[in-house]
Amino acid sequence: MEKREMLYEGKAKKVFKTDNAEEYIIEYKDDATAFNAKKKGTIEHKGIVNNKMTSIIFALLEEKGIPTHFVKMIDDTHQLVKAVEIVPLEVIIRNTAAGSVCKNFGLEEGVDFDITVQEFCYKNDDLGDPMVNNSHILALGLAAQDEVDVIREYTFKINDILKDFFIKRNLKLIDFKVEFGRLPDGTIVLADEISPDTCRLWDKDTNKKLDKDRFRRDLGEVEEAYQEVLNRVSK
Repeated sequence: MEKREMLYEGKAKKVFKTDNAEEYIIEYKDDATAFNAKKKGTIEHKGIVNNKMTSIIFALLEEKGIPTHFVKMIDDTHQLVKAVEIVPLEVIIRNTAAGSVCKNFGLEEGVDFDITVQEFCYKNDDLGDPMVNNSHILALGLAAQDEVDVIREYTFKINDILKDFFIKRNLKLIDFKVEFGRLPDGTIVLADEISPDTCRLWDKDTNKKLDKDRFRRDLGEVEEAYQEVLNRVSK
C-alpha cells in the first residue's frame, strides 16, 4: 500500500491518500492538545498507544456488529482505513459526571448518572465545538435525520460493548467521544479513534485517572497511564 500526499493534518493524526481511492492511511502523532488546542504538548509514544488501542477496539466493535472505517494496523503508528467523509459531529456519551458537564451544570465529579447521557457537538474548532441539538443538526445540514438516528443507535450500543469490555480489565468507562463518517454509498460507519485521548478511563478500584486528564490537569505520569491502559486492553 503506497502512502501518497497528505489530505489532512489534525491535532492528533495525519491522513494520507493511497494508491487505492477507497482507502486512506492514518498516521498517529505524539502531539497532545487540550482546551481546544489552547494547551499543547507531547506525550511520548502516544501515537503508538492510540493506534494499537484503536485497532483492538475497532476490531472488537466490528465483531459486535458496529461498522467502522478500520481495515488493518500497518505498523506501530500507521493504520489503513476506508475512505470516508467525516460527519461534522462529535458524539459524547457520559456514564459518570466528569469534565465539562460538571462545569456546565454544577455537578460533582464522579457521580454516576441514572441514565446514559448523550451529547452532540458541532465539530468546528473555530467555534469551540458548540453543543447542538437535533434541530440544529438538521437546520445546519450537518446530517440527515436518518443518519442522526443511526449514529444515536450505534453510540449507545458502543457504550454497552465498551463498558463491559473495560470493566473486565478493571477500568471504568466514565465518558467518551466518537465520530462517524460516510462511505461513498452513504453508509454511516464509526471513524476517528477510541483511545485514552477520547475516553475517560478510571481504575475500578482506586478511581485513578488513566487518560488525557492527566495531561489536561498536569497530574503527571501521563505516558505511564496511557501505557497502562494499552497493557490492560491488550490482554
